[in-house]
Amino acid sequence: MTRQQIEDVFARRDQTIARRDAFAVSAVYSVDAVVESPTAGGDVHGREAIGGITRAWVSGFPDVKFTRQSLIIDGDRAAWIGEVTGTDTGGFMGLEATGKPFRVPMIMLCTLADGFIVRERRIYDFTGMLIQIGVLKKKSL
Repeated sequence: MTRQQIEDVFARRDQTIARRDAFAVSAVYSVDAVVESPTAGGDVHGREAIGGITRAWVSGFPDVKFTRQSLIIDGDRAAWIGEVTGTDTGGFMGLEATGKPFRVPMIMLCTLADGFIVRERRIYDFTGMLIQIGVLKKKSL
């Protein structure tokens, strides 16, 4: 893939997540893509499962915003660097909504082929996010 093609894939991903369209987000991944995500507790395989992770975010945090700060491209690999913000008003992952906001930095390390993301590793402080929204309590030192 060319650099421009990779940039286009990420532009589509950013636009579809901004619309909170889980189906359209999953379409930027290959049919047999693998995503490693703290939300899933490990690897998920295929577009349907990837769409499920996206649905968990957009239903739990209806105002969720993924803000890209940088996109680093090296051959068929790319690193999306940014932050995610939102407010727990939808009840994240089936838990009762807390009404509390969160902000976490996030990195997505991706491999692309044939116009799609084929592998992605999402790196962010999932525990810290759960503390911010009040699902977990921070231990006092």
